Amino acid sequence: MISRHLSLLLLWTALSHCTAAPFLQKPLTSAPTPGPDKLHGRFLHITGIFHLPMSFHISPTSTDILIDVHPDRFYSLASSTDSGNACHWGKGSAGFYGAENTDCDSPIALLNATFQWIAENLRDSIDFIVWTGDSARHDNDELIPRTEDEVIGLNDLLVTKFVEVFGKEDNINDTDPTNDFTIPIVPNFGNNDILPHNIFHPGPNRWTMHYAHVWRKFIPEEQRHAFERGGWFFVEVIPNHLAVFSLNTLYFFNNNPAADGCAERSEPGYEQFEWLRVQLQFVRQRGMKAILMGHVPPARTESKHSWDETCWQKYTLWLQQYRDVIVGGLYGHMNIDHFMLQDTRQLDMKLMNGVVRPARKPRKSSDLSVQSSAEYLTELREGWSQLPEKAEAFTREDQVDIWPSFILGTEKKRRKSSHERFLEKIGGEWGERYSATLVGASIVPNYYPTMRVFEYNTTGLQQGSSDLYIGRRHGMPSAGHDKSDMYEESKYLEKHSFVKPKPPSKSQPPGPAYSPQPLSLLGYTQLFANLTKINAAFALPRTSPAAEFAYELEYNTRNDSIYALEDLTMRNYINLAARIGRYRPKRDDLSFEDVEEEDYSGNKNKHKKKKKHHKKRRAINKVWFAFVNRAFVGAKDENSIRDQFGMDDD
Repeated sequence: MISRHLSLLLLWTALSHCTAAPFLQKPLTSAPTPGPDKLHGRFLHITGIFHLPMSFHISPTSTDILIDVHPDRFYSLASSTDSGNACHWGKGSAGFYGAENTDCDSPIALLNATFQWIAENLRDSIDFIVWTGDSARHDNDELIPRTEDEVIGLNDLLVTKFVEVFGKEDNINDTDPTNDFTIPIVPNFGNNDILPHNIFHPGPNRWTMHYAHVWRKFIPEEQRHAFERGGWFFVEVIPNHLAVFSLNTLYFFNNNPAADGCAERSEPGYEQFEWLRVQLQFVRQRGMKAILMGHVPPARTESKHSWDETCWQKYTLWLQQYRDVIVGGLYGHMNIDHFMLQDTRQLDMKLMNGVVRPARKPRKSSDLSVQSSAEYLTELREGWSQLPEKAEAFTREDQVDIWPSFILGTEKKRRKSSHERFLEKIGGEWGERYSATLVGASIVPNYYPTMRVFEYNTTGLQQGSSDLYIGRRHGMPSAGHDKSDMYEESKYLEKHSFVKPKPPSKSQPPGPAYSPQPLSLLGYTQLFANLTKINAAFALPRTSPAAEFAYELEYNTRNDSIYALEDLTMRNYINLAARIGRYRPKRDDLSFEDVEEEDYSGNKNKHKKKKKHHKKRRAINKVWFAFVNRAFVGAKDENSIRDQFGMDDD
């Protein structure tokens, strides 16, 4: 067994030294980003941090309690939450820390309180931060239109808050701007971080140049050119082990009229996928792993088609071909907590090559109302209802079929067991037919402010030189162009519009998204701030106890009795999606409640029917209910969820 493993190791090492650099693009390198001295196995994902005005105004008649914030002519405490007033005008219920369950943006008080809470509770226990964009307010008030200076200023302000919490104290004479933080922080473009929102032209453009300066503390010097070119880059958050790739999803976004998909070589979306292909190949050669992150997720249902179809096709293909490298995909934008699956059986090479143009989906508002969210989540469920059922055990028929035909006295070919058929449907033992995308809800209080702390496997990573990684090792120089590979790729391009990424070696074990191993995601803790409770406490008379702002536990996937996820590998997500999709769930996934119904039957005179009341016991798929409730961060009334999502039909 040892000699076999040694042979595989030597073979992989030999292959890695002769692997060519992909054609058309010189590989980029990234100097390792300083990280924590000791890994904690946790990182923070935040999105939609604040859509806020530049400062915060407290009406002098509303309260005498003060907070260290700047004066503001926009957000006004106790203003109207109606869409036309946007918490800027009129009188209403706008709270001190924001107005949950409305379309209002957030006050800076929420920003200050959130970063203070992070400083007190998370700062010393996380290894890096994934920040998936949208750090400027919506353009939702015609009387106060956004300006370019405001959008840039808000992102500058956010960088300042990160410096306050994660900045190095002994960094006075250090001239390297990327060495200013105690942990790596990876930012990303949101569709509201530019003006006009959604419209991002091919780079270099003024926005890539602006943010190259604003985010200079986050973007490695070696990545600056790539960022100015198109707004994409990567950071080695755990040097020589894990890289986080910040993708500019605005070039994939259906609502960006300045981009047209990913099939044509002239499109920035095409160029970004070529860049990603090159870099993931080198990540593979170095024995590293990668997390992909972006703002707009690849939502793809009948009512919600966020990406151009050619970009979705390439993304799904890239996830499949680099499944030995990619840990997972993390996104924001949609303001609801959920996940989605990509199915490789829906890949179409003709679409990716531009031979066939996909039907153009009409551009809709990218924001999800409660109504459109209900439609979208219901469509996800309908798709998941088609997932194969997990075979719990061999059936009697399966037990007969496992006997050789000569024992049974027949030449009949052995029929596959239900378990074998199940594995065949999901792409083998590890579920490699699918990939998962995780979408975090936002801090902006469309519902409740929320953030997510991931846990990941650090086995073998605490030592300086891990023996778990094979192939090229620490400080490895990038491989040069190999003439045979260049020739092979150039011949391929004569018949195709792009180079298809190479799959993992057949001898390669399943990747971290499929099999538990170092850097696999173990689970996450979803935290939220109950603004209904916090704002109410703040509004009490001054003699009452001070309102304490805090994030509290909503759920943890590792000990949650409903999701019951051992870890975040693919088989567990397939099983969870199938449970959510069941219209006739198994008994363990059912909850029961008594509901009162009216009955007019039982009277012979049909014109004078007597109304009767009786109680009926109703069964609900509790996994589906929890999924919906958590999508809205627990901010929606449970009865309205039942009505909105047709829980009676379960």
